[in-house]
Amino acid sequence: MSLGLSHDSPLAIVGCGTIGASWAAYFLSRGLPVVVYHHGDQPEGEVLERIAAHFPSLGSPVREPRICHDLEEAVADSPLILECAPENVTLKRQLIAEIQAYAGSGAIIASNTSSLTHSDLTLGVASPDRVVIAHPYNPPHLVPLVEIFGVDDSICHAVKTFYASQGKSPVVLNKEMVGHLANRLSSALWREALYLLQEGVASVEDIDRAITDGPGLRWAINGPFLTYHLGGGSGGIRQYLANLGESQVYRWNSLGTPKVDDALMARIIEGVESAYGDDSIDEHFRRRDRQLTSLLKIRPPVD
Repeated sequence: MSLGLSHDSPLAIVGCGTIGASWAAYFLSRGLPVVVYHHGDQPEGEVLERIAAHFPSLGSPVREPRICHDLEEAVADSPLILECAPENVTLKRQLIAEIQAYAGSGAIIASNTSSLTHSDLTLGVASPDRVVIAHPYNPPHLVPLVEIFGVDDSICHAVKTFYASQGKSPVVLNKEMVGHLANRLSSALWREALYLLQEGVASVEDIDRAITDGPGLRWAINGPFLTYHLGGGSGGIRQYLANLGESQVYRWNSLGTPKVDDALMARIIEGVESAYGDDSIDEHFRRRDRQLTSLLKIRPPVD
C-alpha cells in the first residue's frame, strides 16, 4: 500500500500548534506538498511565522504550506491526514469523525496523541481501521522517533514505511497502551525525579545534571536493554542479571511515588525558575534545537 502523496494529493495537517507547526516545517523541508487546516482568531501570518521559525534548525530555506480555513477543503484530496489537535479525547474523537466524513474513503488519519489510546479515539468512528496513532517525540522536526499503533497491519506498515522514507525512526506497538512507549518511560523517570525533589535528596538543577551528564549520554546511543547488556561486561545481559539482578530489585523497592500537592508544585516551580530562569523560554528552545541538531549530526543516519 502506498500513501500516494503528490501536489494534487498533499499531506494535510489539522491543527497548527506546537506539534502541527513542527511537522509542517519538517515535511515542507523535504519537498512534500502540505496543506494546513487553521481555524480560530490567530492571524494567518502568525501561523506561517511559527512554521518558518523551524527552518533554520532544519538547514532548509523557508517554504510555506497552503493554509486552509475550511476542514472539508483541507482534507478532501489528502491520502494522509495528521490530526494535531490538543490532547482532549472528546475533541479529538469528534474531529477524527469529521475528518473521515470529509476525506476520501482511502485516506488514513494519523493522530499525534501523546497518551490517548486508539480505542478511545475511535469510539463511534465510522472506519476505525483507517485511523492510526503516529505519535512523534517533541520536537518532531528534529527528533526521529514516531510511535505507531493501529488495528490494520497493512495500514500500520504503510504508515511506518512512509515515515521511514522521510528520515524518521518509526516503531510499531503490538498492543495499545496509555502513553505508548517513550512517554511511559519518561513518566517513570519524572515520577522518581519528583520524589527525589520532594524528599529533599537534591535540587532541581542537580537532579537534571545527574541525567544529562550521566545516563542521558548513554541513552542518546543505547536503549535500556542494550545499556544493561553492555553493563554485564563480556558476559552481556546474562552476566548482568546473574550478578546485579537482585540489586535492581533492591533499588526498585526503594522507588517512591510523590504526593503532587501545592507544596510540591511550588517547590518544582521555584527550583526550575532558580535553575533556568535567567534565560527566556525562547532561548531555551533555541539552545535545545542547536544541541539536538549537533547531536543528530554525529549519530549514524536512521536505517
